[in-house]
Amino acid sequence: MGIQKDIVKFNVGGRIFQTTATTLANAGRNSFFGALFDDNWDLQRQQQPNNRQEFFIDRNPDCFAVLLDLLRTGDLYIPSNVPERLLYKEAMFYGLIDHVRTAKWGPFDGNMLKLSKSVTGQAPGDGTAIRAGPDGGCCVAHGSMVHVFDWMLEEHPPINLDYQRVNDIGWVNAEHVLISACERLGRGDGGMGLFSSSTGDLRHKFNVLHDNQVKSYTAGALSFSPDYKIFSSCKGRSNEYGIGVWDQVTGKQMDFFYESPCWSLGDADKLQWLNGSNCLLVATLFPRKDNCYISLLDFREKRMVWSWSDIGAPFTVDEKRVRDAIAMEESNSVCVVNEYDDLGFIDLRMSGGSVRWSSRSRLMKGNMPDEPCYPKLALHNGQLFSSMNDCISVFCGPDWVLTSRLERSYGGSICDFSIGGDRLFALHSEENVFDVWETPPPPVI
Repeated sequence: MGIQKDIVKFNVGGRIFQTTATTLANAGRNSFFGALFDDNWDLQRQQQPNNRQEFFIDRNPDCFAVLLDLLRTGDLYIPSNVPERLLYKEAMFYGLIDHVRTAKWGPFDGNMLKLSKSVTGQAPGDGTAIRAGPDGGCCVAHGSMVHVFDWMLEEHPPINLDYQRVNDIGWVNAEHVLISACERLGRGDGGMGLFSSSTGDLRHKFNVLHDNQVKSYTAGALSFSPDYKIFSSCKGRSNEYGIGVWDQVTGKQMDFFYESPCWSLGDADKLQWLNGSNCLLVATLFPRKDNCYISLLDFREKRMVWSWSDIGAPFTVDEKRVRDAIAMEESNSVCVVNEYDDLGFIDLRMSGGSVRWSSRSRLMKGNMPDEPCYPKLALHNGQLFSSMNDCISVFCGPDWVLTSRLERSYGGSICDFSIGGDRLFALHSEENVFDVWETPPPPVI
């Protein structure tokens, strides 16, 4: 490999830079600089400039200087004369965008999160959902609109569903988002569509087939599996009540799990794919229904392998009002939360068991807001997150001890939050604003 005495010279926009092969190796094989070297990180002879002492690159020299220092030290310092967005574009050209992200925020840790930025939209209130993207961006459902932001929090052209209310959104990959929407009577629309995250163009519409006929339907909660399957709760006008399954690559319907009498699947508030058991968690919760229904579906055997409901079972008032649920495979349990921010746990090893509640109401401070939002749950890297009013609590350890709380005063209650791309996004209800929480990068030694 090239060593420190192997000097490499660049002429970038008329300014001369000198560095070493060792520094450039920090850029990685898939970068602009990786193409200049052989497998041992020695300059390839065919890459040596003819009769010149440097490589010429017709790019911005100020940005190059910042990125070169990033490769030298691992630290990102952006001087005032360098526009941040221009630097990101230059980083993309050199294949260093991941280096920039790593320097701006560190690996996700709920106990280390700091508020990085708040983004305000153009319309007040009525946010439906927020979903973190795989690259640090996000998308926000707002009525019949979906606003998509890249990792720099620059908004792309919005997706307008023409008065069809959006029920859920999900990232298929960094280039595409999936949107589920309500059917409008007499229009034959609704359902699910795949859209470009950068242009907002519709790429594919997912159909439901019943008796070999295409049916209009309302699509609800969404989930994805690692083998490229898409799951959605569905409600149609005939018998299309249940969970539909589509091939993410071809867009074709693969299966449909019809709901049984006296059980709710088509109205599901939440779907969650469980990799360990190859099952789908389906949760229909209060207040969408008067009762709560949580089940695990095995599509290989086409049967419900586990279920819990508050129907016909002894319950307290708190247990009746389960607002969200999330499966925790490592502990063989389902975590639920009620409107008082109490966590409860249901054993997955037995159907119809009771909820073991862990009261945390006494930890809440201040007065309840006039219009509190329903709490939400998320599980990420062994940490449990629960939103309540205008804050998000973080729990860790086998006993899920409260370890930290994320809170700010502007925007009202949190109606939804999402984790992805090493960021946490929190959407507020009273104002059309979402917060971005990041883990600060580790200090450069």
